[in-house]
Amino acid sequence: MTTICICGAGTMGSGIAQVAATAGYATLLFDVQESAVQKARERLKADLARLVEKGKLAAEKADEILGRIVFLTDSAQCRADVVIEAIVEKPEAKIALFRQLATVNTAQTIFASNTSSLSISAIAKELPHPERVAGLHFFNPAPFMKLVEVVRGEQTADAVVQQLVHLAKVLGKVPVVCKDSPGFIVNRVARPYYIESLRLAEEGKLSYEVVDRLLEGVGFKMGPFKLMDLIGNDINYAVSCSVYEQLGQPERLKPSFLQKEKVEKGELGKKTGKGYYPYSAPPPHKRGIG
Repeated sequence: MTTICICGAGTMGSGIAQVAATAGYATLLFDVQESAVQKARERLKADLARLVEKGKLAAEKADEILGRIVFLTDSAQCRADVVIEAIVEKPEAKIALFRQLATVNTAQTIFASNTSSLSISAIAKELPHPERVAGLHFFNPAPFMKLVEVVRGEQTADAVVQQLVHLAKVLGKVPVVCKDSPGFIVNRVARPYYIESLRLAEEGKLSYEVVDRLLEGVGFKMGPFKLMDLIGNDINYAVSCSVYEQLGQPERLKPSFLQKEKVEKGELGKKTGKGYYPYSAPPPHKRGIG
């Protein structure tokens, strides 16, 4: 396993590309939009420069890492041992991408989805080699968060799971293998953290600031509203909706109308400059979960 292709040059995709290149892999970062590719290039340069400034990375090493990344807009060039998609959280988009890339890759290529909650089994059954499809779920920001969920679909081969576990370890991550289920492990467990906090705000019982301060005061690294702003309300709301629907719409997990309004208004968090809090500068690297 020498080459890794990451599809989707957003924050998560470029973060995974940084991780792969840092570990020494030849790394392809693909996006259909040239503007997204250029932004990813500049983001990676800035992130690596920041590590150099802090004394956490030598300047020569930063140059080597960036030099291992090839930025692409042509899907025909996305040939790799492992393809990791980090595109929009819609199953039809992920299936279409994997089908397209299956035509330019070998039958040995592993296709891994970074989805937060969509069914790996449902995606895999629409592809030519479902046994070579799995979930490889990184958390935001990918260069700093250690946990990676390796998700076994109904048809995922044991050898593929073993290869992805090994890959995660080489990338410096802590892999946890789980079966394909709504929200997998972390996002299933985390739903009440977000949803109950949103309920309190909806009912006017506590402000965002108070909820965050209280939960941080008992040991959480980041309060739920700060965390949702870091993740992006669009992503967080989509995961809540997905888990809610897949589990049969339990009332306790009903997505928040307050968060839905935020999404509809485009108040997605740090990436748009406003969420539950106002932001005027690019977000610093903090620990989030997804």
